[in-house]
Amino acid sequence: MGKLQNRVAVITGGASGIGAATARLFVSEGAKVVLVDLNEEKGKAFETELKALNYKALFIKANITSEEAVENIFKQTVETFGKVDIVFNNAGIGRVQPSHELEYSEWRNTVNVDLDGVFLVARESIREMLKTGGGSIVNTASMYGLVGSPGSAAYNAAKGGVVNLTRSLALEYAEQNIRVNALCPGFIDTPIIPEESKQALAAATPMKRLGQAEEMAKGVLFLASDDSSFMTGNTLTLDGGYTAQ
Repeated sequence: MGKLQNRVAVITGGASGIGAATARLFVSEGAKVVLVDLNEEKGKAFETELKALNYKALFIKANITSEEAVENIFKQTVETFGKVDIVFNNAGIGRVQPSHELEYSEWRNTVNVDLDGVFLVARESIREMLKTGGGSIVNTASMYGLVGSPGSAAYNAAKGGVVNLTRSLALEYAEQNIRVNALCPGFIDTPIIPEESKQALAAATPMKRLGQAEEMAKGVLFLASDDSSFMTGNTLTLDGGYTAQ
């Protein structure tokens, strides 16, 4: 029996990268997965792929910055699978730009997706988990939520907010059996990183390579499963040693 047998997991940003790798690992451990993404083509194709392997999967196209859309994610999940046990709050965007050139609208868009959207998904997750006696929420922050980086002010501020939001929610709902933890990835070999940047980012990492999405997924599985049953309000940093420097 898998570590997530008969559990229902919602994964935002679930059509590619870390989200997709986590979905594949989750279903192999017995979970039913709800894939949330803006990319309808990739999301539907991934849903079809998982169903062809006899896994339980549902794709929902949604923008996590919309309260109505986030509410609908959980409404459809409960209608389809009956409950919500796990939420991997993973959708996000990145931006690298000198701060003096950063338009306020670009700042707001980054913070809106990377922090406000995380809050909206977490809030709706908690509302459902309070009905069923608990659950596990894993928020994707970043190593840049722990340390600074030139040219990433909006992203760093948002991800730092996710780290402390995680702590606050964990304390608020610990007695209700809702665990909230954060994953802080380093430089990961996903489509979001341009090919021309990969060599330099690997060189900046003490382990001298990029992380793999599958390695992040194993960290998410640990945080989502009973393997971390006495862990809440923490950050799991998988960065190849970057923040130890």
